[in-house]
Amino acid sequence: MMKPSQINVLIACEESQAECLAFRERGFNAYSCDIQKARFKPEYHIMGDVTPYLDGRSWFKTQDGHRHRLSKWHLIVAHPPCTYLCKVSSVQLWKNGEIDPIRLHQMELAAEFFKRCLQAKADYVAVENPLPMKRAGLPKPSCFIQPSWYGVKYTKKTLYWLRNLPPLIPTVIYPNPKEFVRASRGKYRSRTFPQVAHAMADQWGKYILSEYNK
Repeated sequence: MMKPSQINVLIACEESQAECLAFRERGFNAYSCDIQKARFKPEYHIMGDVTPYLDGRSWFKTQDGHRHRLSKWHLIVAHPPCTYLCKVSSVQLWKNGEIDPIRLHQMELAAEFFKRCLQAKADYVAVENPLPMKRAGLPKPSCFIQPSWYGVKYTKKTLYWLRNLPPLIPTVIYPNPKEFVRASRGKYRSRTFPQVAHAMADQWGKYILSEYNK
């Protein structure tokens, strides 16, 4: 029987560690990875480009300086940057009535990284992003969620592309939620709400354990 401590989880492109720590609270051997420093637990954070780990590399050094070697990644949850992919930014592809070649190249690189995340070498994979522009050529998402379905007072439609994972089930519906809008962008806006992180760790964690222990 596999135990949570034997399940290796990688949360790609996460410096907030909301999901990493949610899995840790349930006993899973989870690590976050981002080019920025960890917000809370450096001993669970890989600082740097996540690309080598998407290819299955399971030896690494955490931010606290310790080296680790694992057998494999069982679950990878990825949050690739959406700046050049999301539909709302498609207007910025155009400059003086023509497609901006620099912006187009940035979109193509972002789409390539997104697809690498989806093809990561792990038994279970989830990739999160907002609605992408059609020109990015991304596959159809598996499902979407709203934070308000998990007790958060905001709406912020989030899409998931899943491999061997079931869609998340709503837990607590928040009545009359407001749209999540902030002047600040980037990392703050893209962080996972803790309630969603806990639903993810609880539901996907239990599902993966049940599959391995059949």
